[in-house]
Amino acid sequence: MYMDKDGSEGTAMKRLISLGFLALFALCLTVSGPAAQAKPKDELVIGITQFPSTLNPLIDAMMAKSYVLGMARRPITTYGPDWQLMCMLCTDLPTIENGGAVPFELDKPNDAGGTQGIRLTYTLHPDAKWGDGTPVTTKDVIFTWTVGKTPQSGVANQETFRRILDIEAKDDKTFTLTIDRLSFNYNAINGLDLLPAHMEEAPMAEPAEYRRRTLYDTDSTNPGLYNGPYRVTQVAPGSHITLERNPNWWGKTPHFSRIVVRVIENTAALEANLLAGDIDYISGELGLPLDQALAFEKRHGERFKIAYKPGLIYEHIDLMLDNPVLADIRVRRALIHAIDRQAIDRQLFGGKQPVAHSNVNPLDWVHDTATPTYAYDPKRAAELLDEAGWTRGAGGIRQNAKGEKLTLEFMTTAGNRTRELVQQALQAQWRQAGVDIRIRNEPARVFFGETVTKRKFTGLAMYAWISAPESVPRTTLHSSQIPSAENGWSGQNNPGFRNDEMDRLIDRLEVELDREKRRPMWSRLQEIYATELPVIPLYFRSDAYVMPRWLEGITPTGHQYPTTLWVEQWRAAE
Repeated sequence: MYMDKDGSEGTAMKRLISLGFLALFALCLTVSGPAAQAKPKDELVIGITQFPSTLNPLIDAMMAKSYVLGMARRPITTYGPDWQLMCMLCTDLPTIENGGAVPFELDKPNDAGGTQGIRLTYTLHPDAKWGDGTPVTTKDVIFTWTVGKTPQSGVANQETFRRILDIEAKDDKTFTLTIDRLSFNYNAINGLDLLPAHMEEAPMAEPAEYRRRTLYDTDSTNPGLYNGPYRVTQVAPGSHITLERNPNWWGKTPHFSRIVVRVIENTAALEANLLAGDIDYISGELGLPLDQALAFEKRHGERFKIAYKPGLIYEHIDLMLDNPVLADIRVRRALIHAIDRQAIDRQLFGGKQPVAHSNVNPLDWVHDTATPTYAYDPKRAAELLDEAGWTRGAGGIRQNAKGEKLTLEFMTTAGNRTRELVQQALQAQWRQAGVDIRIRNEPARVFFGETVTKRKFTGLAMYAWISAPESVPRTTLHSSQIPSAENGWSGQNNPGFRNDEMDRLIDRLEVELDREKRRPMWSRLQEIYATELPVIPLYFRSDAYVMPRWLEGITPTGHQYPTTLWVEQWRAAE
């Protein structure tokens, strides 16, 4: 799961939701009118709202990084725009049916109580090379596993690597993974994002220093770090990243010789830059919020084509459960009863972004409509705060018996106009309930790179998770996934949620192969989530892709794997 980190497992793929105008998702719009470009472009300038905190594919789970690296690297497996698992760096998916996946009995049960493991054999594409011409080999696979399972390395999702018991290299291109459990998505190894051993072995010599010494940050333009259609040739921190065609790319030659990703954190400025011609295209993954995109289309729809894609994008507020105030379930429930999420959706999004009642999107087949919900109920909110010992004091702000005010810090990504509007609306509604909310926002690279990842927020942190099909939320909800200095800030359970039943459910879900037997487990998971409220669910987002009429080939995915993974399909109309 990626943070949007704007955002996920790390971070659930769903069926279509009827959101009226969102049926606009028809990207094959014709090029016509005065906005059509007379001759093909050789350079594409993309605007996004966040700068990556790192370019290392294994450190931090940030969408901005995934978006950029989607053009410069290829995962072994991923989910395609059709939400089906596919090979990118491998030749064929191993399955039990084709003999590439072979279950076996474990010597002892795994930590989920399962007794079966599985051996998976993959073959890397025979022509795959790093940007310096070095072949991508099984040596890279084994090295990546070593980095991933080393706690001090700072890898975000160490769980993926911990589950690999052994890797056997059959030759330079073929390898067999021995996995400690037979899960329902056993052949999805999306998290095994290869590092070039010949580049990263030296920085990894001292694992505790790897996060600071990785060449992805100290020598970002080294071609040996990239194996995709493009390679990074310039990094201007906080400003832009330039990518140029990779001469050692082994696939289809991309249309554009150069792509510049410009970072403009303020969404009003992002729109202005598009209108001025300083950027060509605003990314849907990290671009204009829905309300701004709708207003933009009314004013400038004749010049641009705008496509809307509903997806697995979950806007929410993490609650720091180590804070004694928020550790009280009555306070958490009071906070959600005190806000009118339906009104915010109507006023900001025209009713187009449905209120979320759990972390599972209605597009997902496992979504349960019977999940407990919280209506806007100021009276109930007041009762709960009274019960928790927070009574009205001077100026209407609640305080406890010690005279301490009910004050909470509220953080999000600075410059995101819609988030800041939502934040101000929530602040006003909580003020009515007697809660003093102090806003303190940070640039995305700081908010995600330090504050959220290292659990430095003290109260509330608002952002989005972007997930994959039926994504089991181990890294975000299992108690073993709470980031700490001891585990190298691995894991994404940023609130610090601990629930034994949730842990057991997650463990059981992963190893249950029967789809229908998983359904009641998912229902119970959503019930616990909504009852315990480790976060405040806000709404499920739709992304707006604002494109010039001459740009073709972009297919939004609606999940955590970005459009840039298919960048070689992008082109300027002739």
